[in-house]
Amino acid sequence: MKSTQKNLLFASASELAKRIRQKKISARELLELHLSHLEETNPRLNAVVILGVDAARARAKAADEALARGELWGPLHGVPFTLKDAHATAGLRTTMGLPALAKQVPREDGTVAARLKNAGGILFGKTNIAMGLADFQSNNPVFGQTNNPWNPERTAGGSSGGAAAAVAAGLTPFDVGTDLSASIRIPAHFCGVFGFKPTENQVPNTGIFPTPHPIARALRIMLSIGPLARFVEDLDVIFNLIRGPDGQDSEVRPIANLKSDLDDLRIAFSTTFPGLPIASDITAAVRSAASRLSDAGFIVEEAALPKMKYPEVLASAGELIGAMLGAFEKQDGAKRFTAGDYFTALQRRDETIAAWEEFFTRWDVLLAPSSMTTAFPHTDPGTPLIVNRKEVNYFAVSAHGTMFNYTGQPAVCIPAGMDRAGLPIGLQLVSRRWSDRRLLKMAHEIAPHIGEFKRPPSV
Repeated sequence: MKSTQKNLLFASASELAKRIRQKKISARELLELHLSHLEETNPRLNAVVILGVDAARARAKAADEALARGELWGPLHGVPFTLKDAHATAGLRTTMGLPALAKQVPREDGTVAARLKNAGGILFGKTNIAMGLADFQSNNPVFGQTNNPWNPERTAGGSSGGAAAAVAAGLTPFDVGTDLSASIRIPAHFCGVFGFKPTENQVPNTGIFPTPHPIARALRIMLSIGPLARFVEDLDVIFNLIRGPDGQDSEVRPIANLKSDLDDLRIAFSTTFPGLPIASDITAAVRSAASRLSDAGFIVEEAALPKMKYPEVLASAGELIGAMLGAFEKQDGAKRFTAGDYFTALQRRDETIAAWEEFFTRWDVLLAPSSMTTAFPHTDPGTPLIVNRKEVNYFAVSAHGTMFNYTGQPAVCIPAGMDRAGLPIGLQLVSRRWSDRRLLKMAHEIAPHIGEFKRPPSV
């Protein structure tokens, strides 16, 4: 493949759409370019696990014919893309990594898939996940494990690991993941891409986790759906296309934008949260980023965080997730998580949200780690991880991110350099609830002073 063609694989979705509109490249040519690169690169990553090539080629042909007639389908006209294997996609398998659903083919698109197609996008594949979306590594009995494009011996993260690896490797311009326990931000951090977890209930989850037979929807809080991409601008474009009520998910709020001015930004930073472990290289990355932002003229301070017992708060978050999934049971097996326990946990959640919202009356945005470690070697779930030469509980890998699933606040992961092993570090920017568009604008201003997407050497 020519270097000019390969460079195009790493362009933004917005740039690709512009080139198609200007007829500098056709939708068919762009799709074939991605399919060729996928054939060459995907076998060692196992990031894209389901393909819909015939349908994608037919739609790309139709896109070119429409453009020749002067018709424009939308801002993504002719741009190929993938989706995490958790979205319902008409005519294309949605397995959630579960053997029982390995052959499931939805009849209808979920809201996210439908909105991206209506904007002119061309869905050509689905990306790998953790089994049932329930781990921090993307490995399941249906498709196997996804490898990190920076080091195949390392995990790409989970549960949106296939999405992050595919974006980082140039297999797709963007993907859309789900985030209940940092499942967008951990893979983005591990693979060196941008990932956005919106405020909860900004994007409908209609068509997420589809099953052959309707079941009661338990996930009404903490879950967010958001994009992964190589550029902040694409996060904003995709988010704007998929957010807002769809008439089916009754929890989604009408679209409303808070103030968007960025005058005199006040940036708080924290190298970790009290009681949570953190790798020394990530600590250094936070401090380096804060220093560069200060040098650039921003108001930056290592601020006092809300007072709370962070490990206990995160334990409550875990209880809520377990209760919503119908899987929580106390260790001794003597007592299940009751309705009373659930409402008590919701009250603790309300108190935590209030504390963070009060914090964001003084600060516009918080700069903090996305996870306690960079991409770790493939391992059995639950195996202790090594952080600063000490064994740490495996499940603490999501703690820094899950805090903001618990509160529902928006958070965007941005690349921030490399650790000493040459693995990407991603830091998260967090802001007040419902300030999603403003947070993305802040990320656009802040990210150039911290880092940018870099192409993994293997691709």
